[in-house]
Amino acid sequence: MAKPGILGRSSSVPRSNESMRIIFSAVVGVMLGYLFGISFPTVNITKLHFPSSIISYIEDRNSGITTQTLLNHAWTSAASHKNNSVSNPDEIPKIYVPTNPKGAERLPPGIVASETDLYLRRLWGEPSEDLTSQPRYLVTFTVGYSQKANIDAAVKKFSENFTIMLFHYDGRTTEWNEFEWSKRAIHVSVRKQTKWWYAKRFLHPDVVARYDYIFIWDEDLGVEHFNAEAYIKLVRKHGLEISQPGLEPDKGLTWQMTKRRGDQEVHKVTEERPGWCTDPHLPPCAAFVEIMATVFSRDAWRCVWHMIQNDLVHGWGLDFALRKCVEPAHEKIGVVDSQWIVHQVIPSLGNQGKAENGKAPWEGVRARCRKEWGIFQTRLADAEKAYYLDHGITPPNLTGA
Repeated sequence: MAKPGILGRSSSVPRSNESMRIIFSAVVGVMLGYLFGISFPTVNITKLHFPSSIISYIEDRNSGITTQTLLNHAWTSAASHKNNSVSNPDEIPKIYVPTNPKGAERLPPGIVASETDLYLRRLWGEPSEDLTSQPRYLVTFTVGYSQKANIDAAVKKFSENFTIMLFHYDGRTTEWNEFEWSKRAIHVSVRKQTKWWYAKRFLHPDVVARYDYIFIWDEDLGVEHFNAEAYIKLVRKHGLEISQPGLEPDKGLTWQMTKRRGDQEVHKVTEERPGWCTDPHLPPCAAFVEIMATVFSRDAWRCVWHMIQNDLVHGWGLDFALRKCVEPAHEKIGVVDSQWIVHQVIPSLGNQGKAENGKAPWEGVRARCRKEWGIFQTRLADAEKAYYLDHGITPPNLTGA
């Protein structure tokens, strides 16, 4: 029978051997891991380049691609990228292009897309095959559903060369699907806003840069005697940068300048009421159109958009200042007589106002229109005066601004 002391010592030997084997294995594992790690290039996870197939996997977990496949591909791409680059990351020059658009200076110019468009694109297929046509002109209407018949008639006067855009001030958009053209139109719905509010926010010059001409029209215009393609031809022929169709003399006429003349294609000057024009080249005798049915060239609109004030939504006074955006204004602003319209004077937007102090909704809207006109005139005059003074120039007489 073995002695207890001998039995205890003999059983401790296997335990010691087993511990040594574990420690030895751990040391060997660490060394092998270190040697294995330094034999591969360092991978910065922020520089992993994932191909489109891998991105698809991220978005579609049913693709069948395993996580291991994703990481293997990323590792290979990163290693290849490192081998093809300079050895010292600090030597890579930083990109800074001051001529890029503001905020995009750190991007290589070849990737900068400073302009966009309103063309509708597919969710499938080759991007280069998306567009079967690229309209050259844009027409916008600010609309309420109650004027649907009038807008339907107006839209039909514009060919497929025009993108149709509707700004909905009454929040009703889906009902317009009864018209086939509406399914191809751009719809923007924000309740109780004016066309200049929409224009300032959705017609940035870099958004509409693909269009040669931009029509910004009201909803209450009769277009029986109007053809958009013929209108464009006359605008080009007479070199008009800002224009409007002539108005039927007996319907909603405000200014003599916008009155249709039956004996010519286009007119650029008129004789207004006595004493209204201190200079025959200034509004309202020349360089003047109204804001109800205005048409802008691409270049003129880029200037006008910047002149539209964020908080002045009715646009009153803007028509007297449009001349600031073209030169010479009395030659490049005019009225197209042979393509004329009727102003139906339907106060639909005015009824979107709020009745206060016993006054009808439209009365409050009209009061703000007049107030905005005064505010705009003051701002423009003050801005011009400040410019001249900053440049050491005696401010000229700014009457008519």
